[in-house]
Amino acid sequence: MAESAALLADDVLLGYPIRQWVLSLPIPLRLLLARYPSELGKVLGIIHRAISTYIVNRAGFSNKQAKTGAVTLIQRFGSALNLNIHFHMLFLEGAINENTWGGTTFTRIKAPCHNDMVELVHTISQRIARYLEKVGLVQRDMENSYLNLPVDDEDSLLQLQGASVSYRIAMGPQQGQKVFTLQTLPASTEGEYGQLANTSGFSLHAGVFANADEPEKLERLCRYISRPAISEQRLSMTDHRKVRYELKTPYRDGTTHVLFDPIDFIGKLAALIPPPRLNLTRFFGVFAPNSNLRAKVTASQRGKNSPRLVNIEDGQPNRPYHASGMTWAQRLKRVFNIDITDCEKCHKHNVTIIACIIDTHVIQKILAHLEKTYSVSSQAPLLPPLRAPPDDQYDEDFTVQRDFDFGV
Repeated sequence: MAESAALLADDVLLGYPIRQWVLSLPIPLRLLLARYPSELGKVLGIIHRAISTYIVNRAGFSNKQAKTGAVTLIQRFGSALNLNIHFHMLFLEGAINENTWGGTTFTRIKAPCHNDMVELVHTISQRIARYLEKVGLVQRDMENSYLNLPVDDEDSLLQLQGASVSYRIAMGPQQGQKVFTLQTLPASTEGEYGQLANTSGFSLHAGVFANADEPEKLERLCRYISRPAISEQRLSMTDHRKVRYELKTPYRDGTTHVLFDPIDFIGKLAALIPPPRLNLTRFFGVFAPNSNLRAKVTASQRGKNSPRLVNIEDGQPNRPYHASGMTWAQRLKRVFNIDITDCEKCHKHNVTIIACIIDTHVIQKILAHLEKTYSVSSQAPLLPPLRAPPDDQYDEDFTVQRDFDFGV
């Protein structure tokens, strides 16, 4: 997560104002895309063309004169460990066009208003519906439309996905019932947001923005959209052997926790696993791999006609440039704020990393030598001496006090 966020913040999006666009889908469409993951690319293309056309036109250009760029992360999970396929899209807050001198010019736009959001979400929903009807996944009649989703009784994954997307128990004696929730807060009314629009189950939000001079905010945003599905800090077991998961943000009805049986919890995790070889990070516009402007607009200068492609030593001028990953020292400093190059005695950055030892046999020899050199017996005892367990006959007058769980 941290390295993916650092790659986006440092090598791709650095130096530009970025706005996050989040599109949520109707529940039937979430199940449809989970069942047919090959349609994700087509649906994302429809969404990207609608938003990018709006941005380019707002900047005063046509699609032939200028382009914008976006990085989209496909998230398959909701806050309650439910199957919720939605898209986090980091769009440039403007358009980029090439000038006559071979350089690029960035034209910034104003933030979208509520009317723009309503028009966009209507356009996106209509185009997606027309496409799904064209490929035969949606059928319409005079009154309504419905999914053409074949049901296979032997397909257990489809049953898990259907239960997960509708907040129902998938396995166990309570199969088909709603997931048990804890409501520890009073219900709240839904607020009005200017940069939020809803229609027919589609929800488009564009209220989060990071300016060009806010790299820390941009990295926090990249970490948020690239986070894993489960937070171990919010996962626990109750005294009744239930799996309890705390919501990051309480629901409007006051729900703060969801509870699962262990077997149903495993079923929820199985429904969230993406199919093999499905890329959950997509690059569009000027950030696309085949874009002619990618090397000019990204900080890493990766892409076609990149100055970093030239390598005179091996005589391969067209060899792609690959960014090196962070070292363990860089990752510790960036994620946990632990700087191992800082001396503990003089507090100066004068510690040099000599090597990274990963051989198990060598590590064991080093630890054995340190244990022999600095034996525990030569130091003051750190723990009290060991003793045998007490006999049962002396415990009759005592009552074992269990720890109370105040989070229930």
